[in-house]
Amino acid sequence: MNTKTSADKVRRRLASVDPAAHVTEDELNRSRERSLAAMQVEAPQEGEAAPYPAVTDLSARRSSPARWLTSAAAAAVVAALIAGDVVGLAGWRGGATAQAAEVLNNAAQMTIKTTDPVVGPGQYLRIKSTNVWGTNTYEQDGSQYRWLDTEKSDLYIPADRSAEWVWQRGGRVPTTFFDAESKDFALKQNIQPSPELLRARNGAFYGSPGGWMSTDLARLPRDPYRLLNSIYKQTLGHGQSVDGEALVFIADLLRTGVVPADLRAALYKAAAMIPGVTVTEGQANLDGRKGVAIGRLEDGPAKSRQEIIIDPQTGLMIGERSVLTQAQEGFPAGTASTWTAIETSVSNTAP
Repeated sequence: MNTKTSADKVRRRLASVDPAAHVTEDELNRSRERSLAAMQVEAPQEGEAAPYPAVTDLSARRSSPARWLTSAAAAAVVAALIAGDVVGLAGWRGGATAQAAEVLNNAAQMTIKTTDPVVGPGQYLRIKSTNVWGTNTYEQDGSQYRWLDTEKSDLYIPADRSAEWVWQRGGRVPTTFFDAESKDFALKQNIQPSPELLRARNGAFYGSPGGWMSTDLARLPRDPYRLLNSIYKQTLGHGQSVDGEALVFIADLLRTGVVPADLRAALYKAAAMIPGVTVTEGQANLDGRKGVAIGRLEDGPAKSRQEIIIDPQTGLMIGERSVLTQAQEGFPAGTASTWTAIETSVSNTAP
């Protein structure tokens, strides 16, 4: 069975049933035992390819970042787990380092103690953010210019989510350059921001109700183990690796600023079960605010480190960023090619 066929079967099975939705605690424990059994395969006959990677020492792998599961191998592994009636990927392959797990679990505990902003009738949840993106420009003569753009954003979400949302976007402005040629090019182009003031009922700014926050938060499990399995199911086949894409999913969700405290706590605990997650910076500065950066290294074609930045005193995620671990297309190693800093509050009015 080739990888594509395995992946297709996996997706069909996962689309029809959430493997983490209907299990008891005893079944969860038994699933871990079945995981090990499912991964022990007989040696292939001469000339015959192994159906999926064999694992000889899972316990040893728990002590170090699990980087053996590539996107190609993941489909075959998941197929084997489903065939063996295994609940999912979460937990049995290890998790974050002890230091990262401690930060994440402490943040979860602080989050549980935090009261979410109460948005009363006529009020708005205000999500204020600073966003940075990398920009590449290619000219007809073959020259290439690159820089980082910055945009300020204010999103106002009414207490009644079906009412009119307001989104004030400041427009992208070139702010960081890495060579004199790109800076001169941007200055000659006289690039100016294009501010927007958008209004849409139910947040359908670009046609989709709820826009980029359309995930049904109420349906996501609050049990961290089940939650991570659900995330693996939803992200299967995307990104450079199954574990990396799971962390991206968590960062994207937290970035919205609308995740309730119980789900935020579960997301932190789920992140603590993702192999390869480490503390990448103890004093991370993001738009003037400091926190602890938790991230995961991607060794695929686009070598980068996905990070979420947490204020350990409050348990709030103050932002996220993607840091290049090697130079790419003129951006030097160590560049935060994308990042977002967020603040949430309650406002009585909207623009």
